[in-house]
Amino acid sequence: MFTKASALALAIGGASTFAQAADDLIISEYVEGSSNNKAVELYNPTDTSIELSQYQLEFYFNGSSSAGSNIALSGSLGAGETYVIADNDAGGEILAVADQLSSASFFNGDDTLVLRKQGEVIDSLGQLGTDPGSEWGSGERSTQNNTLRRNPEQLIADTVLDDAVTLATWTGHAQDDVSDLGQFAYQGPTDPTDPVEPPQFLVCHDPATSISAIQGSGDISPFNGQSVTVEAIVTSNQEAGLKGLFLQMADSETDTDATTSEGVFVYSGGQLGYQAGDRIRLTALVKEYNGLTELTNVTEHTLCETAQPLPTAASITLPLTQSGDLEAVEGMRVSFSQNLVVNEVYNLGRYGEILLGSRRHFIGTQVAEPGSDALAVSQANALDSVLLDDGLTAQNPDPVRYPAPGLSSDNTVRVGDAVSHLSGVMHYGFGKYRLMPTDTVNFVATNPRTVEPELAAGGNLKVASFNVLNYFNGDGLGGGFPTARGADTPSEFARQRAKIISAMTAIDADIFGLMEIENDGFGSESAISDLVSGLNQAVGESRYQFVSVSTPTIGTDAITVGMLYRSDRVMPVGEAKVLSSANSPLDEQGDTLFNDAKNRPTLTQTFEVLGEAKQLVVAVNHLKSKGSDCVSLGDPDQNDGQGNCNLTRTRAATALAAWLASEYGELPTLVIGDMNAYAKEDPIYALQSAGYVELFDHLGKSDAYSYVFSGESGQLDHALANALLADQVVDVTEWHINTDEPRLLDYNEEFKSSAQIESLYSSDAYRSSDHDPVVISLLLERDTLAPVASFSQTLKGRSVSLISTSQDEDGEIVSYQWDFGNGDSATGEQVSYQFAKAGEYPITLTVTDNDGLSHSVTQVVKVQVKRKKPVAVIEHLDLWFMDLFISLSYDTDGELVSQSWKFNDGNKQKGPVAVSFGHSASKVKLTVKDNHGLKGQAKLAF
Repeated sequence: MFTKASALALAIGGASTFAQAADDLIISEYVEGSSNNKAVELYNPTDTSIELSQYQLEFYFNGSSSAGSNIALSGSLGAGETYVIADNDAGGEILAVADQLSSASFFNGDDTLVLRKQGEVIDSLGQLGTDPGSEWGSGERSTQNNTLRRNPEQLIADTVLDDAVTLATWTGHAQDDVSDLGQFAYQGPTDPTDPVEPPQFLVCHDPATSISAIQGSGDISPFNGQSVTVEAIVTSNQEAGLKGLFLQMADSETDTDATTSEGVFVYSGGQLGYQAGDRIRLTALVKEYNGLTELTNVTEHTLCETAQPLPTAASITLPLTQSGDLEAVEGMRVSFSQNLVVNEVYNLGRYGEILLGSRRHFIGTQVAEPGSDALAVSQANALDSVLLDDGLTAQNPDPVRYPAPGLSSDNTVRVGDAVSHLSGVMHYGFGKYRLMPTDTVNFVATNPRTVEPELAAGGNLKVASFNVLNYFNGDGLGGGFPTARGADTPSEFARQRAKIISAMTAIDADIFGLMEIENDGFGSESAISDLVSGLNQAVGESRYQFVSVSTPTIGTDAITVGMLYRSDRVMPVGEAKVLSSANSPLDEQGDTLFNDAKNRPTLTQTFEVLGEAKQLVVAVNHLKSKGSDCVSLGDPDQNDGQGNCNLTRTRAATALAAWLASEYGELPTLVIGDMNAYAKEDPIYALQSAGYVELFDHLGKSDAYSYVFSGESGQLDHALANALLADQVVDVTEWHINTDEPRLLDYNEEFKSSAQIESLYSSDAYRSSDHDPVVISLLLERDTLAPVASFSQTLKGRSVSLISTSQDEDGEIVSYQWDFGNGDSATGEQVSYQFAKAGEYPITLTVTDNDGLSHSVTQVVKVQVKRKKPVAVIEHLDLWFMDLFISLSYDTDGELVSQSWKFNDGNKQKGPVAVSFGHSASKVKLTVKDNHGLKGQAKLAF
């Protein structure tokens, strides 16, 4: 059955007799494009809003009468508005206008589409129960490899599912033509007797609606759904990518309200052609499109002036005060005076996006306790973020614009790099504010690549933890691709293998713990055997061997953990052991702590360092991921920042600590691997509570990270040592070769042009995986005795002679370091030193032997110096009527603190001057005292 407006039925010859008012949602555009470019546009022809939750789209495949997939709609659709449903893997032009994305299977040309409202058929395209072969219709007006648009003057809904298909009310367009998607507008029939509006002509500088009035101070325009005329300056033409341009009021025409934007995006379909600096006038429809206030359906436009000064860019500083702050500059020119830091490049290749902030962002539970503290960190990170867009809507562009002149294997941009003098236009799309660049973006490589892990010197054993990202080698004979995970083709595997081996060669570890290697045993065709073979070929000798177990595989998961070792540096002691559910410690209720249906079993091996007779236990782990489903275990996401399955991981960590203690007693033990828990999370605390030391924390490396997720960095990969090993750790580091790099640089060939398959790939270590490897340097040597420091001293005045009497029972002392307690130092077995002044000085001798062991001893020396008495000197002046006495006294090693005069007539005076009147006295004595308590005297007869 066809339904349409009764007035319209009279106007259309040959229309169905069932035609009546199009008073409900209707399919207005159908896109059956290349690859996943599939979309359906719905239109609301009524004069009221429609609640979409009552509707669903159904797809019937290959003539089936049962729906193969369906999509429940959501939200509401205003009168006269469109709603686009698209495949979530569609191209950028479709995604840019989509209102709802779905992972459901979409249609091909021979499939039927049905739109239902609460089960009732509202509209359809195709014939239910019939397979036409490949398409209905022919040429461009067909359902295969074409875009179909409903004639806006012939809105006829097909509510009969099994009637013959007619496309008379549709117009056909070329494959992937989506230039009008989301733009449908039903005008309705015109009665010849109706009055006709006179044509409107645009006159520059006539009164117009200001952009700030259109934007308003809220999220939704007060002019939404209305036609407006605006006159403003083009700040950026982005018709090549966004299919539109940005307009902004001239500086002299802005309002005084800081909450209203002066700029707006005009969706033009790429047809207007105006350039930055043009002042234009246009009439268009105001529309709220996925949170963006935009002008669309441009009906008139004209150029007023050219080469106009661009409006002043609004200055933006991160962090923002609140999440909606950028609404006030939506569509405007903006600039950032501060240097910004790259926080994520994951979607650089797919969508051309780079996430920026004023600093590197760490995930909440990396730096704060789970719960409100961790969530506050993430909220602060969000306020400190802005998305840099490439200005394109196409997915997987070639070239990738960032960094200029284009991304390649040796021209990369990394998380941690900086951006200076950033400016552009603020846009909104896909739920995020986006900076659309108007000039070249300048990246500064403040986080450069390194050629190898950077470790402090002094270790003699190197252990590494490396997630090798689904290393699957097919059938082991060059075929068998694709497998369950990893490379899809032999070519991809060769690329993956080369990168993994390059990374491992540069790490040059004596012991490797591996995660995400194929769990296909230990035979000659296994993944781990293949990796060892390739690694040994790369180093030019049979250096590495793998650790095997007695069972065919380690657990039942498709991936497992593994271990390699250098047979010229260490040797295994005893058999390898595996922690699984079968041998797990139990909790207080008697339930198994370690669940190997979720966590991968732990592999452990004891090694002895050759030539040193020192043993070490290495335990390699891979706990359950945060994105997994543990609801059936009563372990959902608690919304405290720790993700799903936190209890499952914590119980596994508790089991691991208890099991290692029971199996390996008092041996030094190193726990490594992908714990899928950040530094402040419960699984790490469980190990720390059992006596393990997290090595990055132990060495004060608070900026550690091995993984970047949603623009936040943190440690998923850890190294923990028990108390017997912690003091033998020289250094620990992550080698940042992977998580800081764009994923487009990995081994995969899909979503890349043939040129990019070459230009974006190198067989080097960078982006060999998604996790950064962790590398630990240890000093495991035979037990030696430290020297014992001692010395004798001879003190004379301010001079001291020092002689070492230190001893070393199993070696020789090679260094004598003296510290005199006043900032001075000396070296040598016997030294002499003169102090500048008296006092107590702690003299320390540190001796170091040929094994690098040291010992110190301290003795306090009391330096005393004989002080000189002050000198009293009298100067006499006979003034006839009196005698004046002046003290010229002095102190060579101190200062005078008192001066006393005594005359032989009993008169006493104090101070540097004394006076005697008359002639009753004939003698005077001056006594002076210094700050050391010493006295001096002088006498004078007069």
